[in-house]
Amino acid sequence: MVVALVAAAPAEQTVQETLVRADQLLLAGKPDEALQLLQPAAGASPGPAVEARIGKAYYQKRTLDLAIPHLQRAVEGDPTLAESRQLLALSYYSGGAYAKAIPLLEPLKSSTVSTAFDALYILGICYLKTDKLDQSRGAFAAMYSVAPDGAAGHFVFAQMLVRQHAEDQAIPELKHAIELDPRLPMARFLLGELLLARSETSAALDQFQREIELSPSVWLVYWRLGDALGRLGRYDEAERALKQAIWLNDSFSSPYVLLGQIALRRGDLQLALGFLERAAKMDPNNYKAHYSLAKAYSKAGREDLAQQEFNLARSLLVQKSNTPLH
Repeated sequence: MVVALVAAAPAEQTVQETLVRADQLLLAGKPDEALQLLQPAAGASPGPAVEARIGKAYYQKRTLDLAIPHLQRAVEGDPTLAESRQLLALSYYSGGAYAKAIPLLEPLKSSTVSTAFDALYILGICYLKTDKLDQSRGAFAAMYSVAPDGAAGHFVFAQMLVRQHAEDQAIPELKHAIELDPRLPMARFLLGELLLARSETSAALDQFQREIELSPSVWLVYWRLGDALGRLGRYDEAERALKQAIWLNDSFSSPYVLLGQIALRRGDLQLALGFLERAAKMDPNNYKAHYSLAKAYSKAGREDLAQQEFNLARSLLVQKSNTPLH
């Protein structure tokens, strides 16, 4: 019996040394080298510790279909492997298997480790993607230390819904938040933006005007107020609101674009060119500025410059449409 124990020691030591070296390689971002080291160990001693490292290596390589079975075996063999649980949850999340990620993430809700905060966000998204809206709102509310059933909880959830392009679901959340607290800052502003995007311009205008009463020094509100007024053809009022936005923040190009568009509609080409050229110079990546500037150049008979701006606007729009969402 003593002989057997002594004989086993070098093998155990070799596995441990392999794990230490694998950890070093993974920390250095060298998953391929880690896999070359770990594969023989997996054949000789496929325990949870080895499976955890192999799963992590495949996760680093973003080959999630190979990472998942190894991480599953690691977690099943040793439920205390917190990193493996998180990586398995992230693998499911990245692959769209939200329901499978949820039970792995839920135990982290009450954890105090730093990664638990990130896990709450991912858990909230998983709940949302599986139509568990109350649980999703609760996860996001916990991130911001607000009551999930209070006005702030509904407002935070609405913003997360907008980030996930679920605007139709965000609108009732915002309305409920406003019912609970009619003076909740910026809730009416966001509701107005969503209504404006749906071309419910008059309803959006009402929300912006109400927000001005609550947030009279926030330039964003004046910008969107000017946008709504301009769409309704109330150009004098729109110009005033847009200038109020600029006076509060003169480094943002969009109010200048809107002022240029209004001047263009009124036939004042020189004024339009002044605003639009300034906007394009302030923000060279603002495709609306370049597109509106192209129209102004065209109306002014400066076709070479117009074509140049049209091409630039088209290129920027393509770049924007190809930008991955986060």
